[in-house]
This record gives sequence, structure tokens and C-alpha cells, in this order.
Amino acid sequence: MSYSSTAYVPVSVRSAARGRTWRLAGYVYFTFICYISIGLPLAVLPPFVHLRMGYSAVLAGLAISIQYIATLLSRPWAGRISDHMGAKVSVMWGMASCTASGALLVGAAALHEVHWLSFAILIVSRLSLGVGESLGSTGSTLWGITSAGQEHTAKVIGLNGISTYGGMALAAPLGVILDQQWGLGSIGLLTILIGSVSFVIAWRKAPAAVEPGEHMPFAHVLGRVAPHGMGLALGGVSYAVLATFVTLFYVSRHWSGAALCLTVFGIGFIAVRLIFIKTINRFGGFPVAIASLITEAVGMILLWQAAAPWMAMAGAAVGGLGLSLIFPAIGVEAVKRVPEYNRGTALGVYTAFSDVSFFLVGPIAGAIIGWFGYASVFLFALISVMAALGIIVVLKAASSR
Repeated sequence: MSYSSTAYVPVSVRSAARGRTWRLAGYVYFTFICYISIGLPLAVLPPFVHLRMGYSAVLAGLAISIQYIATLLSRPWAGRISDHMGAKVSVMWGMASCTASGALLVGAAALHEVHWLSFAILIVSRLSLGVGESLGSTGSTLWGITSAGQEHTAKVIGLNGISTYGGMALAAPLGVILDQQWGLGSIGLLTILIGSVSFVIAWRKAPAAVEPGEHMPFAHVLGRVAPHGMGLALGGVSYAVLATFVTLFYVSRHWSGAALCLTVFGIGFIAVRLIFIKTINRFGGFPVAIASLITEAVGMILLWQAAAPWMAMAGAAVGGLGLSLIFPAIGVEAVKRVPEYNRGTALGVYTAFSDVSFFLVGPIAGAIIGWFGYASVFLFALISVMAALGIIVVLKAASSR
């Protein structure tokens, strides 16, 4: 009898944990759809604007980057909607915005002969997608946290991160295949399909309770979350640099296999998210963030000093291991700084710092490369990671006091 009761408890606990993970997957699914929608045209739009329509490389880059501007500006708004109207409303609006971006993409493809009009519609499509990303991912995260409980914040944020990178990794090559087979319009049609279906799924789900209470002014939320966001932004420079410049870095060294760097980075990132996400609840967000940033710094040193492709791949792998838990680890501590009824705004503000990192790293790192060469960009990433480490150490000390 004692043996069976002893064996039964862990099995039931594991079953409950698996059931909770599946329930959370029903919420982070909407983040996955957002980033599928983002990834599908990512590798297709620059050649469409530059080669097919004949516009400059600057305008081709604008067609991509303007989405991140829309995402950055609408993050706080998405958080306020989640707090005041509910996470379900934010998700539904996000799915509707993604669907609208698909419809506009179909229009841009259909009117590609009228270049100025096609490009204008394309820009509106990208703006709509940026707003959809803010509403969908912020609402999805808060919906999951509200449904699972505050103690599962790290797990929800972690699963959202897997959905983000997984969606982009899956959608980018799929978008290239669709464009080659049926043209840009087919990407728009698929975006309409998955966005509209997801809207219906969100509409049919039970809403999360809107926490009562007096909502803090936005400036107060920003002040409390900004230091954590700065740590996130600086800690994320490594990925922005790697994703943007690793190919050119390999070319400058006359190496092949640059894509493998991103592959091993992604494998390390997802593996740590799946295996070690519980360490945040066990040890606390700040200790996990400190260990992660030190690991990430080691990866950047290997990339900076890489004398052979295997060193660069090792650096990318270690960088992925380090970066994996930074977002949820710091995020857990950030949302503790505000009352529960301001969590949506806090998440929106916190995530916006990641958008700032991606938007600013490109031109800054490009200027550094122009002065000091491609390897120097990883030294820049290393310095940024060490600055993030300093911020987190100070925040940890302050929280202890």
C-alpha cells in the first residue's frame, strides 16, 4: 500500500503539469500565429521591393523595419487594452490586425505593376502587422498568466518565447516556397486564413478576468519597469548582431556555413527554454538572469575571437544557451514591480525595450563594422551584455534591500 501511494503522487503531479502546459499552449498559440504572420514575408519582401519593383535597398529595408516601429509604438497601448478591456479583447484585435495585413498584402501583390501604389499598400500592411504583433503577443501572454496564476509567469513567458522563435523559423522558409510557387499573394492568403481562424478561436475562448483596482499612470509603470527593460535590451544585442551580420562576417573570413550558426543558436535557445525554465521559480529571476548573461558573454567572446568556423559555431551555441532565459527571468522580476491590474501595461513596456534593441542595433553595429571590421561587432555585443549584467546586479541588490 505504501509503495503504490508513493508512486502515485509523482505520476499525478507530472500529469497535472502536462495538462497545465497544454492549457497554456492554447493561449501562447496566438503568439505563434503572430510570428508565423511576421515570418512568412520576411525573406520575400526585400527582393520584391528591390528587384521586382526596382526601388532602392533603403526602401526595401524600410518595408521590413517599419513593422518594428509600429510594434514599438503600440506596445504600451496593447498593454493598456489588456489591463482595461481584457486580454481576450487584445488578442482578438491582434488577430484581426494580422488578417488585415494579409488582405493588404494580397492587394499589394495584385497591384505590383503600379509600383507607387503597391509599395504604399505594402507599407500599410506592415504597419497593420506591427500593431497585430503588439496586441496579439501582449494579450496572449497576459491571458496565459491570468489563467495559470502569477506563480506560472516564467513558464508562460518562456513558452511565448518558444512560440516567437519557432514561428519565425518555420514561416520564413515556407514563405519563400509559397512565393516561388504562387507569388506574394499566396502569402497574403495564408495570413488571412490563419488570422481569421485564430480570431474565431479567440472569440470562442472564455475571457480572463480583468483585475479590479486603480490603474497606475503610464509614466509610473514605465519608471518601475524601465531598468529591467534596459537589461533586456542590452542582453538581446547579441542575437540582433548575430542574426544581422553573421553571414557577412563569414563572407569576410571566406568561410561557408553561416546558416549553421543560427541553427545551433536556435537549438541551444529552445533546449534551455524547455529544460531549465523551472529554475526561475526555484532560484529567482535575478540569479538566473545573471548566470544567463555570463554564459552569453562567453559566447560573444568566442565569436569575437573566432579563428575558425567551429569557434564561431561554438560561440553561437553558447550565446543561444545564455540568451534563452534572459527574457522570462528579468520579466518575472519586472511584473512584480506593479500591481496585478497593471501587468498588461508592464509587459507591453518591458517587451518594447526588446523592439528598441532590434531597431537600433542595425545602424549602430553597421557603423562599428565600418570603422573596425566585422569581428568588432561581437565585441560590441559583449560590452552590451556586460552592461546588462551590471544593471541586473544592481537591481538584485536593490530588491534585496
